[in-house]
Amino acid sequence: MLRMTRNELAEASQVAVATLADFESGKRSPHPRTLSAIRTALETAGVEFIEENGGGAGVRLKKVFI
Repeated sequence: MLRMTRNELAEASQVAVATLADFESGKRSPHPRTLSAIRTALETAGVEFIEENGGGAGVRLKKVFI
């Protein structure tokens, strides 16, 4: 969606690459503050999180107004 690498997300969120890999593989569960840091990094990159609205939670890219 963003074409963001794991390394780029790690840098943007200040979360170690190995930690992100562990989350993705299910080896570890993130702490709330780590989830917040990852979410903030993704939102800064243009992701909009959509709350549960009967159709399920999701994500989309923010609309850019020019």
